[in-house]
Amino acid sequence: MPGLGGRPSMGAAALAGIAAIGVAAGAVSARRRDLGPAFHDVASELRAPLLVLGHGPTGEPRPIAPDSSTRIMRLNSQARVFPRRLGREQVIDSGGRSLRLWLYETSARREGGPSGALIWIHGGGLVAGTPAQDHALCSRIARELGILVVSVDYRLAPEHPYPAAIDDVRSALRWLRMSAPALAVDTSRVAVGGASAGGGLAAALAQRCRDEGIDLAFQMLIYPMLDDRTGVGGVDIPGRGDFVWTARQNAECWQAYLSHPSGEPEDRPWAAAARREDLTGLAPAWIGVGGLDLFVDECVDYAGRLEASGVPVRLRVEPGMYHGADICQWARSMRDFRAESIDALGRALRGA
Repeated sequence: MPGLGGRPSMGAAALAGIAAIGVAAGAVSARRRDLGPAFHDVASELRAPLLVLGHGPTGEPRPIAPDSSTRIMRLNSQARVFPRRLGREQVIDSGGRSLRLWLYETSARREGGPSGALIWIHGGGLVAGTPAQDHALCSRIARELGILVVSVDYRLAPEHPYPAAIDDVRSALRWLRMSAPALAVDTSRVAVGGASAGGGLAAALAQRCRDEGIDLAFQMLIYPMLDDRTGVGGVDIPGRGDFVWTARQNAECWQAYLSHPSGEPEDRPWAAAARREDLTGLAPAWIGVGGLDLFVDECVDYAGRLEASGVPVRLRVEPGMYHGADICQWARSMRDFRAESIDALGRALRGA
């Protein structure tokens, strides 16, 4: 998929969640030895070309550069791709600047009266990505659940560090609620969701809504990026993050977003969802993550803390799954993984 500046680099494609597209299937067998012993823990149906992304050409982790902002900005600019003649574009005001949204709905959605809605937030490590990468998923959710899906083209770090992204997704939610009558949306049935960095922003947005007295029906958190302390300094975690999204990438991107090295003291509200101590009163959640994902421990911990705080939560940890593997929709496990997340969203919106 071409970007505005030409073909994205492989790193940019990984950050944008579209890395598997166009990669030769023989790449996995060619580099199997380079992938290390963790390769044997990957579910057989998920041994896809996507696995070659992450560590360097020898399978060894690469150190964090002293200043990685130039490379991150390049990934950012190369991955800015938008769907054409798909969905419906809407431009709104976000703090005095224009914010682009993509709206997905079936032609029959409004016939049955006001429906539920989902604010969807794409992944990309907070430094890359675009609504285009989730066009198929947003279309599927809108079609299967009969709701309005609003995908947000939020600002990216390091050009726009915290709080730009959380402010933009909050502006999208504010616009949705204010425009609810015209959009035929029931404001009691509004959810937030996202994948990877988008899932982390969705969790932070749910926290912000709780603080601002805004009710949400649900959080749909797909392998969310919640905690900047995971893999701090780019130090590998055994059995976690060997493929697609590594500790080094995580540390680089959190640093770009927070404007300080990951793991340092951070008390700004909604900066990193896992940093929040009080989780009471948050919206019910579904959290899905792979057992080989760098984020698995932080997701399990966050789900446990939600449950201990009285928040209804369902956690799915998929064995043999690495970060972003649900792009492999030929695999039954990944079809089930994605279907469960959509079903959980649908049941929550119907119940609300």
